[in-house]
Amino acid sequence: MTATAKTGTAKTGAAAPAYAGPFAKPSTLPLHAPDFTQYKDSDWQPAIEAGIAAKRAEIKAIAANTARPTFQNTIVAMERAGTLYDRVYNVFSQLTSANTSDALDAIDTAVSPQISALNDDIYLDDALFARVKAVHDSARGKALTGEDAMLLATTYDKFVHRGALLSAEQKVELKAMNLEIAKLETAFSQKLTTATAAKAPIFDTAAQLDGLSQAEIAAAAKLAAEKGHPGKFMLALGNTTQQAALTSLNNRASRKILWDASVNRTSGGDEYDTTAMVTQMATLRAKKARLLGAPDFATYQMYDRMVKTPGQAMEFMKGFVPALRATQDREAAMLEAAAKADGQAIKLEPWDWSYYAEKVRKAKYDLDESQIKPYFEVWRTLEDGVFYAANQTYGLTFKRRADLPVYHPTMRAYEVFDADGKSLAIFYYDPFARSNKKGGAWMNNFVEQSYLLGEKPVVSNTLNIAPPADGEPALASFDDVETMFHEFGHALHGFFASQKYPSLSGTNTARDFVEFPSQFNENFATIPAVLNHYAKHYQTGATIPLDLIAKIEAAKTFNQGLGLGETLSAAMLDIQWHQLSPEEAAQPPMAFEAKALAATGLNTDLIPPRYKTPYFRHIWDNGYAAGYYSYIWTEMLAHDGWDWVEKHGGMTRANGDHIRKSFLGQGHTKDFAQLYRDFTGHDPKVEPMLEARGLAPKAQ
Repeated sequence: MTATAKTGTAKTGAAAPAYAGPFAKPSTLPLHAPDFTQYKDSDWQPAIEAGIAAKRAEIKAIAANTARPTFQNTIVAMERAGTLYDRVYNVFSQLTSANTSDALDAIDTAVSPQISALNDDIYLDDALFARVKAVHDSARGKALTGEDAMLLATTYDKFVHRGALLSAEQKVELKAMNLEIAKLETAFSQKLTTATAAKAPIFDTAAQLDGLSQAEIAAAAKLAAEKGHPGKFMLALGNTTQQAALTSLNNRASRKILWDASVNRTSGGDEYDTTAMVTQMATLRAKKARLLGAPDFATYQMYDRMVKTPGQAMEFMKGFVPALRATQDREAAMLEAAAKADGQAIKLEPWDWSYYAEKVRKAKYDLDESQIKPYFEVWRTLEDGVFYAANQTYGLTFKRRADLPVYHPTMRAYEVFDADGKSLAIFYYDPFARSNKKGGAWMNNFVEQSYLLGEKPVVSNTLNIAPPADGEPALASFDDVETMFHEFGHALHGFFASQKYPSLSGTNTARDFVEFPSQFNENFATIPAVLNHYAKHYQTGATIPLDLIAKIEAAKTFNQGLGLGETLSAAMLDIQWHQLSPEEAAQPPMAFEAKALAATGLNTDLIPPRYKTPYFRHIWDNGYAAGYYSYIWTEMLAHDGWDWVEKHGGMTRANGDHIRKSFLGQGHTKDFAQLYRDFTGHDPKVEPMLEARGLAPKAQ
């Protein structure tokens, strides 16, 4: 149709500065995978700024086109714009998250305002929006179908959402806000990463770490030596409130030291304190929402989600509270009894919960984390577990590509082949924690799939599994194993992307849908056929015993007071932060947090949120503002979806084809609720999740 329309002319103005650096052309490696051997610190800022300039020029040319606006010369043309910028920034953003340095942080600080300004220049351009609106309102625009129709609708909605309908004066105000928010988000992220490394607690003697394995104590000694404290011991902090070592440390004073280091890492009134930044961000976001006509920032954020309003999200979460609070109280009494039986007549404190929960788990289920870890060597778990499940379900195969350069020597690269034997994707795996890596785990696209641009996916998974001491095997906890399967669910979402347009491709979906494929994929970790294939003792090669598998299954619903409780309270805290008015957001953050947590109805004194306000990276930097509830919402989808799988024969190729066709390969080509119905045949039901969490009425 519109492909034959007259192209017209464009007034492009001054040409973008010539750029001849390492990103000037696509990489010559397979699927345009990044060539990390070619990049120096001095390359990044010129490349990013050249990408920004090129994209700005491309967009201005579209806006200045004198031809009648059409789907092709406006909407599709915008999809083609920015290839240099994407080529550079997709790599740079991963490095600043996973392998940063002072030099990269300085560049990030310098370019983040420029990126914010570029986005505003696009979405607040009157001439460009006039063209978008003309296509959107035209008869030809309304006649579009399928992916074309979705692209037009989402493009128009995005312009309106980002302020295209504001007055000239309001746009100036919005640009200033966006610039300040971008600076604050970058500064927050950098400060949190630095603080998490700097606040790792130091212990003088190995006796203080009694209860940890010899390998863990050796790793603590190695970290201390690396940080300039030879002869001492350091426990690296994870990104969450709870710390892995709390389950094992016998010394209560040591647990308290580790706990305090975790919860106070960025609220101690020192150079690492982020509370002032939080106040500024919350206030600016509330002002931005008001300017854009929304009652609050949570409402503003949720315009394109499965859950449409913060009220709906809160009601969904409040539905878990009565049963979960009863579970918390029951488990707290159980843990205090365990402490008393252990000769410790104590008042249970937050730093005691995980320790005594592990003792109860050992006693009640005869299950000890130290029994489990020897069966979960990291690379075997990936290659014989995660990859094996993908092979059995979707027909994928994987080939190690040691010839592809990586940005850290502990990484691995793989080529992914589809069931027909054709190359599908390149996949990078970066599993181990480092002091210059953000906490948590994530998936990243180095290259995003798009038929329009002729690109196949190049994807990475990044985790923070404790690295092994020298000469020791890399062993994962069972939580780590579930995270490996979780992040690979995101990777599959990227591998199976089969969209024409990059903005609709793969994981470019709503926050409360994008976590569905990842949580769904966690279910494969404990399928007996999969578990037996990868859970091999690292010394003997023996398969994990059936009775140990049974114990793992039996213990799944144990400790839900903490497991679901910390996530639910964090999600409710997030929504409440982003329902504040600008005036309310100016209050001291920790005072507001205390009120917000009290309003949840959960026992947040004993079980604080998974992230407290000053180190809640998801909502202050990672794009999950008013979106952390997504983990609970998509867990419901995942359990209900898995219920469908089990009722239709389990892990089969036929089911894999259906999963891929119905949602995993669809990107954002349909309404998210429709994608879910295409998979299961019904709207989501919460009952399977309640059953899995031990919160169903009969389980109480």
